Amino acid sequence: MEENNNKNLLLATALSFLVILVWFVLFPPPEAPVAPTASTEVTATTPAATPADATATAGQAEPAAAVPEAPRLTIDTPKLSGSISMLGGRIDDLKLKAYRETIKPGAETVRLLSPVGGEKQAYYALYGWVPGGALSFEDVPGANTEWKLASGSTLSPGQPVAIRWDNGKGLTFTREISVDDDYMFTVSETVENASATEVSLQPYGVIARHGVPKDLQHIFVAHEGAVSRVDGELCERDYTGSTWLSCDTFAQLDDDAPELGKAIKEQAATDGWIGFTDHYWMTILIPEQGKPFTAVAKHVTASDIYQTEIRQETIVVPAGSKSTTTSRLFAGAKEWETIRNYQNEAGIPGFIDSIDWGLFFFFTKPIFAVLHWLHGIIGNMGLAIIALTFVLKVLVLPLAYKSYVSMARMKELQPEMEALKERAGDDKQKLQREMMQLYKDKKVNPAAGCLPILIQIPIFFSLYKVIFVTIELRHAPFFGWLNDLSAPDSSSLYNFFGLLPWDAPPMGSLLHLIFIGILPIILGITMWLQQKLNPAPADPVQQQIFAWMPWVFMFMLGGFASGLVVYWITNNTITFTQQYLIMRSHGHKPDLFGNIRSGFRKKPAVAAANSPTKPTGASKPTSPTKPGPKARK
Repeated sequence: MEENNNKNLLLATALSFLVILVWFVLFPPPEAPVAPTASTEVTATTPAATPADATATAGQAEPAAAVPEAPRLTIDTPKLSGSISMLGGRIDDLKLKAYRETIKPGAETVRLLSPVGGEKQAYYALYGWVPGGALSFEDVPGANTEWKLASGSTLSPGQPVAIRWDNGKGLTFTREISVDDDYMFTVSETVENASATEVSLQPYGVIARHGVPKDLQHIFVAHEGAVSRVDGELCERDYTGSTWLSCDTFAQLDDDAPELGKAIKEQAATDGWIGFTDHYWMTILIPEQGKPFTAVAKHVTASDIYQTEIRQETIVVPAGSKSTTTSRLFAGAKEWETIRNYQNEAGIPGFIDSIDWGLFFFFTKPIFAVLHWLHGIIGNMGLAIIALTFVLKVLVLPLAYKSYVSMARMKELQPEMEALKERAGDDKQKLQREMMQLYKDKKVNPAAGCLPILIQIPIFFSLYKVIFVTIELRHAPFFGWLNDLSAPDSSSLYNFFGLLPWDAPPMGSLLHLIFIGILPIILGITMWLQQKLNPAPADPVQQQIFAWMPWVFMFMLGGFASGLVVYWITNNTITFTQQYLIMRSHGHKPDLFGNIRSGFRKKPAVAAANSPTKPTGASKPTSPTKPGPKARK
């Protein structure tokens, strides 16, 4: 039945249109990065950077002058470059060798951590001790302690460095820092007690960010802010205090902090981690797993410093003895395979959840795992997306086949449906009952045509999340001009796809959305061809909707990531082929070219066709219209 098939297609198209419209409202395109402006930076003084409970005076922060220049230790690994300041032992200068800010030749290397007073907002990690008993803060190293080199000069894999500080009262502190081939630092802190009495003190680690990052994406689909996992509970909080995942177990500490909600603290029994995550990068503090620790996230309002902290258990060091505590710091790119290896092989539970998989994580995680595997085999992310589309279509093929078969059988019922209409006349209730009985007898589901599109909705959302969030898609090339599958198609009608001697409109601009690229045009054509498998509906309104819908979608999806458009084009092509073959197998040969030609034929004027008056210049009188059934009574 053509009418039912067209209604199903119209409903599916309307659902797709609604999904895209809602997506544009909830997930607008990322804002263009704002050029950094001059600002006054503050440094964390010893009180500012020392984590302490709300009852301790050390928890207060205050503005201070820029950190003075101090000797530095070089960091040089296959993936990292930078340095460590001997003032406070801060890890505050770190670049990611494998990543550039843009795809332009000669673009700057991505900087992750930056010192106070640098070109970018200060962002660093530091370690220290909270004094206990008779000790004071002058007796333990903190943010501004001037350390001395103990061993090593360049931090590289297999070549740790060590720094030392003597408080002059019998306590000597040694910090050894090592790094692996990827992004994991290991920090071992030893305190040696040569005094006559035992001492108690608590080791801590801090990640500090001065102010809200200026390069935030400001988009719902990617979480940026504090992220933690404590005893199996994942918690995400942004810089305004909004909570994206459950943080119910965190205790509220500070009612005066306007951002990050309030200062929050959670006592972990066995495992966990806490830190800051950006779109593609993150810094995470990881205490010794299997031991209790305290996780804290807060905003120090006086100096506008955001902090995440770990506080390990207080240790007691007897006179003449020493004690060592160890923690780790992840500072680098959110590479799926690297993070998964840390989770599975380095004993960091749930570390893969530091990547924002979203509400459809049960889709996004396996989808990306398959995409990553296919990319490893094929070596081209665009071809991997196409291969992934085939895999997804095979998985949903049984349901899709059932749907297409049901649509084909609806066509076979066309004569019987017409007979039912003749028998029922104006009795709509009788017609509905007999139609339902016919569907039941013939085992046909008239709503089955909508099932494929309903399945595609969560898959579409999940793939969009994967393409936008995972770093493996960032700057991933396909071929030719498609050099970044995480960005919209860079070609444009404005310069006739590069043939005319002027630049295309910048991405994200209104002109770029109007003068779309090659991929969106191909997408519109595939949607249009899919429509032409069935004749146009008889209803003129439906005809107009069907005529415009592919081209509306073409412009709406023109600003989406090109990787997602590649998926949609492939999906449309496979769906078109499936429907055509299934229709042929059930004895119905789609008149594709006939349906296309009929769309270009000039339609007779409806008013003229129904006019009772004699047309001007007619050679013969028209026959009188026969009276309808009601007129004959």
